[in-house]
Amino acid sequence: MKLATWNVNSLKVRLPHLLEWLAANPVDVVCLQETKSEDKNFPLAELQQAGYQVAFSGQKTYNGVAILSRQPIGDVQCGIPGFEDEQKRVIAATIDGVRVVCVYVPNGQEVGSDKYQYKLKWLAAITAWLKEELAKHPRLALLGDYNIAPEDRDVHDPVAWQGNVLVSAPERDAFKALLQLGLRDAFRLFEQAEKSYSWWDYRMMAFRRNMGLRIDHILISPALQCSACHIDKAPRKLERPSDHTPVVAEVA
Repeated sequence: MKLATWNVNSLKVRLPHLLEWLAANPVDVVCLQETKSEDKNFPLAELQQAGYQVAFSGQKTYNGVAILSRQPIGDVQCGIPGFEDEQKRVIAATIDGVRVVCVYVPNGQEVGSDKYQYKLKWLAAITAWLKEELAKHPRLALLGDYNIAPEDRDVHDPVAWQGNVLVSAPERDAFKALLQLGLRDAFRLFEQAEKSYSWWDYRMMAFRRNMGLRIDHILISPALQCSACHIDKAPRKLERPSDHTPVVAEVA
């Protein structure tokens, strides 16, 4: 099963890119973040025509998550049970025996801010829920935009970013807590090129200069075997791209 995650940063704007990418890369499951679309406006027909069933949870202007699958989608769960949150950031479903969880982790804005505290509480809540999910679903994959660069090698300039949001110690500790559940970072299971990133700011010619961060991740449970994982930079080169690019893993 080929799994992919992609923060499209507005599905309305990026739908042509997504359809083009799916045609060239017929993955089995795609998790999308920042769809920024109310459910009534979700491009269901276009994606079904491309061969995908869809589960989605969206809101106007902000956030929004979706799971696209070539196989039937079952047991859909939106949000984190027991965690009151109006923001549409989580959707989970069971596909061909694999529990697929799509997340858009809060950005946090600035270390010490209210939004940063919300991010840490959100991460604690989803970690507690995932512990329960793993007990029910040993074959589990957690895909999404985590808004966390786990290590200095995931940051183009660790010194410049030191102590900032996305790389702060509490955020990295929260990422480690997910790994302590038994989850594995699929990308780091294989030898990868140095300076491999999945997000680049639109400003300062960041993509051209490869001034990026690796903040989009696929974590997999021990019951899943992973044979490959890579970052596909091609969509970031398109006109009017998302600032993120897809990450793809092959599991069995």
